[in-house]
This record gives sequence, C-alpha cells and structure tokens, in this order.
Amino acid sequence: MAKVKNRWLIALSGVGIHICIGSAYAWSVFTNPMADEFGWSTSQISLAFSIAIFLLGFSAAFMGKFVEKRGPRISGMLSALFFGAGVMGTGVATAYESLTLMYFFYGIIGGIGLGIGYIAPVSTLVKWFPDHRGLATGLAIMGFGFASLISGPAGEALVSSVGIPNTFYILGASYLVIMMAASQYLSPPPEGWKPKGMKDEIADEPKKEKEDLSQMTANQAIKTKPFWMLWMMLFLNVTTGIAIISVASPIGQEITGMSAVAGATMVGIMGLFNGVGRLGWATISDYIGRPNVYTIFFIIGTVSYFLLPIITSVILFQILVYAIVSCYGGGFSSVPAYIGDLFGTRQLGAIHGYILTAWAVAGVVGPMLLSLIYDNTNSYQLVLVIFGGMHVLSLVISLWIRVVLRKMKEEKININNSQASTF
Repeated sequence: MAKVKNRWLIALSGVGIHICIGSAYAWSVFTNPMADEFGWSTSQISLAFSIAIFLLGFSAAFMGKFVEKRGPRISGMLSALFFGAGVMGTGVATAYESLTLMYFFYGIIGGIGLGIGYIAPVSTLVKWFPDHRGLATGLAIMGFGFASLISGPAGEALVSSVGIPNTFYILGASYLVIMMAASQYLSPPPEGWKPKGMKDEIADEPKKEKEDLSQMTANQAIKTKPFWMLWMMLFLNVTTGIAIISVASPIGQEITGMSAVAGATMVGIMGLFNGVGRLGWATISDYIGRPNVYTIFFIIGTVSYFLLPIITSVILFQILVYAIVSCYGGGFSSVPAYIGDLFGTRQLGAIHGYILTAWAVAGVVGPMLLSLIYDNTNSYQLVLVIFGGMHVLSLVISLWIRVVLRKMKEEKININNSQASTF
C-alpha cells in the first residue's frame, strides 16, 4: 500500500505557491522607480496590476476544470511557468521601456499564472482537510495576503542595487524555482481517505461526519441560487475592500487629519491584518460555520463604513480600517470552504474558479467607482457612506442565503427519507 503523504506538508506547499503569486500585491513598490526612470504615469503602471488581477479571476474560471482533471501538481507547475515567465518577461519589457510588453507579460501571462496558482493548492487542501477546511484554506490564502511583507522589501532592495530589469529577472527566476519545487509534493488524497481523528470518530460513532449539502459539477453549481448569492457577497466585499485599501492613507488624512507618515504606517499594518484575517476568520468559520462568518463580515463592514466619515480619532479610525481589511481577507479564505459545504469537493477547483470572477470584476469596479464618486464630490465621505450601503445589501444576502440553504437541506432530508422507505 502506497504511503499517504503528510497533509501538513501539502499545506506548506500550497503556502509556498501563494507566497510567490501573492507578490503581485507588492506591485506598487515598483511604481515610483519606473515612473522616475521611464517617465510613465502612475495610472499606466497600475494598469499592469489591474490586468493581472482581472486575468487572475477569469483564468481561474476557465482553468478550473483543467485543475480538477490534471491535478494540482501539473497545474502548479503550469502556474510556475506562466507566472515566472510573466515576471521575467516584465524585466524584458522594462529593459526596452515598453508598456505594451509589460501589459502582455505581467498583465496577461503573469495574470494567467496567478489564476491557476491561486486555485490549484486551495481545492486540494479542502480535500485533505475535511475536518478543518477553513484552517487549511486560510493557511494557503494567508500566504497570498502576507506575501507583500516579504516581496515588497525584497523588490525595493533589489531595485536600488541591481536596477529594475534585473530585479524582475531575479524575482521571476526565484518564483519559478520555488513554485516548481512546491508543486512536486501537491497531490489529492487517496480515494476514500479520511484523517485519523475523523476515522476514529466514524468507527466509535460518537458523532456523525458532517455531510456536504450536495455533490455538484461546476456547470450544475452555477445554475443554483446559492452560487450567485455567494458570488455577489464576494463581489461586494472585494469591491469595497480593494477600493479602501487603494486610498486608505488619503482618506485617513482627509477625515482625521493624520499625517502622511501615519497614513503610510497604517497601510503597512493593513497588510498584516489582511493576512491575519485570512487565517483567523477561516479558522473561526470551522467552529461557527461559514454563513455566520459572512454575516459577521457584513455587520462589521456596515458599522465601520457608516462610522468612518464622522470619526475624528486617528486611533479609532485605524481600528475600523483594520477590521474592514481583516474581513476583506477573510472573505477570500472562507470562500473555498463555503463552496465545499454547499457543492461538495467533486469539482471544487472549477467552482472556485467561477466564483473568483467576482474578484476580477470587483478589481475593476471598486477603484473605478471610488474615482468616479471622488472626482464628482472631491470628498471621500460620500464614498464611505455608499460602501456602507453596499454592505447593508451584502448583509441582506448573507441572511437570505440561510433561508435558501435551509430549504435545500429540508429537500435533501425528504429525498433521503423517501429513498430509505423504498427499501
């Protein structure tokens, strides 16, 4: 009998991949150096990141079935090739001072690598950790959130020592090697495998293993109400969250009068809460359930966004922003486990890919909506009030989905009872 792999090493491999692709969050580190050296505008440079995030969502959707069919090892290696080539290609683009090449390599090629690399380990970890789905996916996705704390300083140090093109060559080669190595250990669990603790519980029968609500294919899942409700909750959470992250410092300076230095410090700490929120909220969801966690997200968001415009205390303002950012991160990490609960693990990677299109769309809508409102009002206060209203809508959906799920559970029980009565 083949030896079963260590599921914690599987998790570590997933973290390794996510730390590499999560370096995308440190893209802003290169903004000023490229603007100074090549004369590009901030919006031109930021567009590469926007394209990459957009492609992340849609490549995850289109490649989800590939991940399920070919497995996480092949998928991880493919992600390594695309993302490594994309980052190294960005070195070529900067060497030739070509924005078009940068959009192609970092935005398109790198973005495809981001999408495949994001879902490959996550769908696998849900299968390896049926007893702690939230914790497992939280670990991997935490790596994505924390990545900028490593890649940001590394990128900044490399730019000052070896120049912009060489920085991308070095980083791209490093990501390629690390992701290739991490992918080698990734694999789904053997058929019928259960963790030891869960086996003992089933043998002793003190309590029953919790069943997923259903086992659906991706095409079946997207035809259900819960899929689109979950999609909308993620969309609204990301739309507001990614917008607030992009302008947290100027909002703080406008509303509370905090200094630019204090604003920059707050932005750095936000990265910490983004990462901690991914692990913390996902782990909590194992104990109180995914529906309860999402409802808490939107209660916190509603209260925070409506309070922010009237807060004068710098400390209280920062506490509310950190709370919002932690929920933003937690929304990402709790989604895979939520998908497993609702639709099973049969095609979890493919369903997760479809759900991530919400991220792709929100990554465009959030900053655009914020800019549109600010340009017409010259104030961030209305922005925050509108975001509060969006969280009220999210809260309503998070409560509505409970009603839908209750009906689905009742239907499942009735079907099981009718099947049992025929024997």
